Amino acid sequence: MKRHLLSAADLTRDDAELVLATADEMRSLADRPIKKLPALRGRTVVNLFFEDSTRTRISFEAAAKRLSADVINFAAKGSSLSKGESLKDTALTLEAMGADAVVVRHGSSGAPHRLAHSGWVRSSVVNAGDGTHEHPTQALLDAFTMWKHLGGSRPGGLEGRKIAIVGDVLHSRVARSNALLLRTLGAEVTLVAPPTLLPVGIEGWPVETSYDLDSVLPKADAVMMLRVQRERMHGGFFPTAREYSRRYGLDGKRMATLQDHTIVMHPGPMVRGMEITADVADSDRSVIVEQVTNGVAVRMAVLYLLLSGNEPAGSMVEGEE
Repeated sequence: MKRHLLSAADLTRDDAELVLATADEMRSLADRPIKKLPALRGRTVVNLFFEDSTRTRISFEAAAKRLSADVINFAAKGSSLSKGESLKDTALTLEAMGADAVVVRHGSSGAPHRLAHSGWVRSSVVNAGDGTHEHPTQALLDAFTMWKHLGGSRPGGLEGRKIAIVGDVLHSRVARSNALLLRTLGAEVTLVAPPTLLPVGIEGWPVETSYDLDSVLPKADAVMMLRVQRERMHGGFFPTAREYSRRYGLDGKRMATLQDHTIVMHPGPMVRGMEITADVADSDRSVIVEQVTNGVAVRMAVLYLLLSGNEPAGSMVEGEE
């Protein structure tokens, strides 16, 4: 792997499959009484969050701690950043603290790239979500979940699988990262949304697009529902919430048209009753809770490979008691 993880496009197929295989090793820790490895003992991981995201921050924190790293949580609210300190000054402070990895979440697209390529820090930079741009570790945990269910946990296991990503693609960094990564892994991605919620330039993405959810669902091997991000919307993107749910929501009736093996996913947080009904979210084919569990394993794999990827994880997982 490269020194940083800034975009799903940074990953070759070999890189992505290495992360999935390493995450599979790390996932076995979750079933053990002692869930820690000494792999990153003495290393420092900083969670630098300019945007609120309890789920992602806790996931990275748990991942770093299970690898025995020291963790510093740095929230922009209530810090010097709220008093006008620049990204550069913050970066120099982190460098002075000796951070080995900086996990960055920022409201502006490109902020993690700026940090990684500025020369301000020598640490590895992991993009934990930047604006409406990308969220590569979310795409990795989604791909890992699909790989476990649809790919038999084997190399090339997602080749030819059909994945539907449905909803607010325009404001979704998850959709962009998933589209890039799943294509790298050989899957066929269809984005389903009203025309107003597809971004400009979508024809340049390695995906198919559709406005008709009902025509796509019966062919899909996995269906990922996206939250409607009203906080990023300034204007009318669809007539009413009820109309949106009628055309693009996943309910029990639509779920009945899925193939027997098809899984239902959601990156969270869900708006129950909007893009997905409660009976679907809580159904046997939903893997939404499993995605959260897998997120810790995948982020462990990413941190391990970036900071200590010179020895196989398998031997450490098996040998450490």
